[in-house]
Amino acid sequence: MAPDAEPGPAPGGQNAADADYAYRDATDDGSTWHHGFLLRPVQRRLRAAGARVVLDLGCGHGAFSRVLGASGFDVYGCDTSESGIAVAQKHAPGRFRKASAYDDLTALFPDRPRFDAIVAIEVIEHLYAPRDFLGRVREALAPGGSVILTTPYHGYLKNVAVAIAGKFDTHFSPLWDGGHIKFWSRRTLSELLTEQGFKNIGFEGAGRLPLLWRAMVMSGQVQA
Repeated sequence: MAPDAEPGPAPGGQNAADADYAYRDATDDGSTWHHGFLLRPVQRRLRAAGARVVLDLGCGHGAFSRVLGASGFDVYGCDTSESGIAVAQKHAPGRFRKASAYDDLTALFPDRPRFDAIVAIEVIEHLYAPRDFLGRVREALAPGGSVILTTPYHGYLKNVAVAIAGKFDTHFSPLWDGGHIKFWSRRTLSELLTEQGFKNIGFEGAGRLPLLWRAMVMSGQVQA
């Protein structure tokens, strides 16, 4: 499929092209999933990388994984949440494991020790040791494989806008248990990816207006 082709159907039968900030997913509890606006940029990068076998690291209850699977990718997933993995396994038995971002990802699926691509949707901002995380990602990628990360965007104009709007304490709140502990910009995340041996670093803003993006999608490739 061409890199600019429309994504496949979203969970619950909705077309992913119509997904913006939230839509009803296919979980049994009827919860609302808020990462729809990231689907198209992530799928574009996976297709441009020629990826087929994908690990969704930090998959939650598997909503994003199911969209990728419906788009033609061979998807596996892992997360620290037992309840999330239980829901994901209902839809794709044997495809999901309970694991953290710091575990040996090559050992999760004995018949699938390496992946063409690893995606981590809104994960890296929660991690105390992002270098250790990317080391594990690098180990689990096949030669020439790609990592695709999404994280809230932070740039000068957006930070100024947040402050002027009086939203600084809300946006950077330290009161959110298990919340964001790293606030990445394009420059700092590019520097980390390069430092950890990734090349062909890519960037794309997602959601809202340019330079006030809600999130950014960044990618890097390991040596072939």
